[in-house]
Amino acid sequence: MSELDRIFLGGGGQDYGQAQNLLLKYANRHGLIAGATGTGKTVTLQILAESFSKAGVPVFMSDVKGDLSGLAAAGSPAHKLHDKLISRAQTIGFEDYGYEDFPVTFWDLFGEKGHPIRTTISEMGPLLLSRLMELSEAQEGILNIAFRVADEQGMLLLDLKDLRALLLWMGENSKELTLEYGNVSSSALGAIQRSLLVLENQGGSAFFGEPALELKDLIATTPSGQGRINILAADQLMQSPRLYATFLMWLLSELFEELPEVGDPDKPKFVFFFDEAHLLFEDAPKSLIQKVEQVARLIRSKGVGVYFITQNPADVPDDILGQLGNRVQHALRAFTPKDQKGLKAAAETFRPNPDFDTEEAIKAVGVGEALVSTLEAKGAPSVVQRTLIRPPSSRLGPIDMNDRKTVMAGSPVAGIYEAEVDRESAFEVLKGRAAAAAEEAEKAEKEAAEDELKLKEFNSAKRYSGGAKSTRKKSTRRGDSVGTAFAKSMARQLGGQAGRTLIRGVLGSLFKGR
Repeated sequence: MSELDRIFLGGGGQDYGQAQNLLLKYANRHGLIAGATGTGKTVTLQILAESFSKAGVPVFMSDVKGDLSGLAAAGSPAHKLHDKLISRAQTIGFEDYGYEDFPVTFWDLFGEKGHPIRTTISEMGPLLLSRLMELSEAQEGILNIAFRVADEQGMLLLDLKDLRALLLWMGENSKELTLEYGNVSSSALGAIQRSLLVLENQGGSAFFGEPALELKDLIATTPSGQGRINILAADQLMQSPRLYATFLMWLLSELFEELPEVGDPDKPKFVFFFDEAHLLFEDAPKSLIQKVEQVARLIRSKGVGVYFITQNPADVPDDILGQLGNRVQHALRAFTPKDQKGLKAAAETFRPNPDFDTEEAIKAVGVGEALVSTLEAKGAPSVVQRTLIRPPSSRLGPIDMNDRKTVMAGSPVAGIYEAEVDRESAFEVLKGRAAAAAEEAEKAEKEAAEDELKLKEFNSAKRYSGGAKSTRKKSTRRGDSVGTAFAKSMARQLGGQAGRTLIRGVLGSLFKGR
């Protein structure tokens, strides 16, 4: 088989098996990279990203520790590990090993270490948004009602202030909404509003807005045909683990929903690395896990390979784990009964090798070594082999901030996402309706005052003239439509403290944390 059809993962020396390759034809059948902290998972990620890029396959990966930024720079003979890298390449027969850099696009939800990356409230959807805010089932139901009302009212939900304004109106009109959609309790609405505040304090306001990410900017190649390596700066983002996991799940679902079917391509169209995968599944509701399972099962027909990275295979649900055909297992430690159980389960997921005990090998492999099993002809898993992982060609370790800024300045998306756009959406619509309602109310009050004055003048004249009593009544006005109620409600709120808070959002104070 040609070297253009496979990715060289590593080889063997004494006490090791034959060279291990990942066939590009089966690279979209997903994979798992597991192992304890400090056993070499990051380097495995690095060499996979390099290889996919050279094969013309763009990838997306999150950089939790900052080390993956080294992909943008070539390795150097001056590096302290140079001799070891060269020795490893010679041991495993990596004859064309050399140093080179790769085309990298840096992204950052906070816009500091990469180009800003955003989506809208509408694109996130009520399921993932509920997961992000840790809502109860009843609160999730109310959030679904909010999305329905926004659709029926023709309002866009783009950022947090749009959703907050809509929930505010729903609280003022809960009786009418309850009759049409079911119970809309003020306590549940209040809980959602508090969750929105927590999300905003965690930096969520930087994620929601426009311009929203265009997938074409991720699935890109260079003029020479190399796949671009998209790296998300996640060191700060990991301080909000639920936001991190929900963002990656959103991006994965966007790929699933928007990309066309391609069948079984000769190589993936895109590869997605889901690092710290356990954060996605911890305390996740059954509905979300089912969605992840569905995406994992069907997205391979879109030409997308998904690789989960975690410490222990037990972190991934069995229904999803069974779909991960390409596996690289670094060392695991078993200090507790739970660890021992997880180690045994990890060993049982491999096709056994008669030359060694898989469970014992998982404990024995050193840093930069792994047990590898990939899909062979007809998609069958290979016998597990103990493997020395090949050295990376790009820099080991992070690049400095100046080099990062240079890479960002030369990026094909430079200047596209930096300036935030705040077009008319739910908040602006409600604000406009509130202004119209306030003007109408002021006009009505003025007319009522004029009528009152005329009535006083009439009654005063009547005492002298003895005229008939007036039967004219004070005029009243009552809005009989949902839209009128909507506007009047917002007029009242904009006159109070809550309204002033929303106005401050329009002026930009909601985004101070960016």
